[in-house]
Amino acid sequence: MATVTSYGAARVVTGSCHLLQLEDHTKILIDCGMFQGKEHERNREKFDFDPALIDYLFITHAHLDHIGRIPKLIKEGFHGTIYTTEATRDLAEIILLDSAKIMKEDYLTQYRKAQRRGKEGSVPEPLYTEEDVEETFNLPWHYCTYDESVEINDILHITLRNAGHILGAAFIEIDYIEAQTKQRIVFSGDIGNNSHIVLPDLSTCHSSNYLYIESTYGDREHKALKGSIEEFKEVIRSTINNWGNVLIPSFAVERTQEILCILKEMFDKGELPQCKIFLDSPMATRASEVYKKHSKMLIPKCQTFKKKEGSIFDFENFIFTLSVEESKQINEVERRAIIIAGSGMCTGGRILHHFKNRLWNRKNALIFVGYQANGTLGRTIVNGARSIHIYGEEIMINTSIHTINGFSAHADQSHLLSWIKKIDGLQKIYLIHGEEEKQVVFKDAIDRVLDNRAHIVKENELIHL
Repeated sequence: MATVTSYGAARVVTGSCHLLQLEDHTKILIDCGMFQGKEHERNREKFDFDPALIDYLFITHAHLDHIGRIPKLIKEGFHGTIYTTEATRDLAEIILLDSAKIMKEDYLTQYRKAQRRGKEGSVPEPLYTEEDVEETFNLPWHYCTYDESVEINDILHITLRNAGHILGAAFIEIDYIEAQTKQRIVFSGDIGNNSHIVLPDLSTCHSSNYLYIESTYGDREHKALKGSIEEFKEVIRSTINNWGNVLIPSFAVERTQEILCILKEMFDKGELPQCKIFLDSPMATRASEVYKKHSKMLIPKCQTFKKKEGSIFDFENFIFTLSVEESKQINEVERRAIIIAGSGMCTGGRILHHFKNRLWNRKNALIFVGYQANGTLGRTIVNGARSIHIYGEEIMINTSIHTINGFSAHADQSHLLSWIKKIDGLQKIYLIHGEEEKQVVFKDAIDRVLDNRAHIVKENELIHL
């Protein structure tokens, strides 16, 4: 009998890692993500399985909480084949190299501090290095095209379908033979919100026996996207017209490209006041190039931009700042600037420098356009902190704070339920990738609306299919 054990994203949002073992003992890992927020110390723990015994790794998409521990997996013995889309592979390389770079910088900073105290031996080594990331991409990768059935062996086939979440994201249909009967299990990865800003809609899943589904926003409905875009535009216009600056902590992949697309449309329609727009994120800049490379996966509007102008996101007064020196020069722009920088949850990156220089100014605005996990600086600010500590200084928060949830790349409760309703043959629904209190609400909704028995997966729980 096939079994699934979840070693991450069980009653928490991050650290996605699910082990599917088939009747013939084939072992398949679905994602191997990093724990973030208050769970981040768990990344140093040894895996609860032997990576050397994993035959295949299937990747749903390239967000760090789904790929962030892959180099560690390889360091500890995995040498199998990796299956995903080519766009996911391209984004994963950017994100993992950036992750390794940040960990190295953090290590050196902590080491220097410990050295002054004579305790340099107390500083743990980085989880992995850039060399470890390079080893990741020396393994065999098999690129799957959406809706193409891929035969892995006589009893195992997979099909990746558009998840509508970020570029290259997929939910994975896994078909296998058990007791001479065909079975199907689907891992949703992260399901998109049908935003229509950059990506096409989520594809339909027509049938499955078992479903492992994310539940990040399973307890709520998002604000309508149209209203969220109008709210975003109004904050931009009012702040810039008041000679202030707008700070936008943004995830390098998808959210940044959506924001750039909205700003480009505002510029084209004459809705954007005179200002300078800075994308102060080398990783987001590189990710935008991947979007350009895979532009055929985007909605027609983005493809038209590329055909007409050779670029999807560029427009007048839009500036990429790659070097540290270029980033510092943004400080010289005292007013009428829009600054987009990572990290999206404010756990590091260049956004912290802009916080230090601008959060105290009442004319400025801070717009959160993405999920802020428990334990992150972003969640602290969203929860109403009046000051924060950055680089040894207390910074007062006087700028206006705006949380615009309609941009979420995750489906809300009604979208999730609507998607599940179309799946024929479901015997059981397993809830993963969500905070437990939200999963309880979502489970009740599933049981009530769909007459299916949903189960909230526990960490390390062995589930027999």
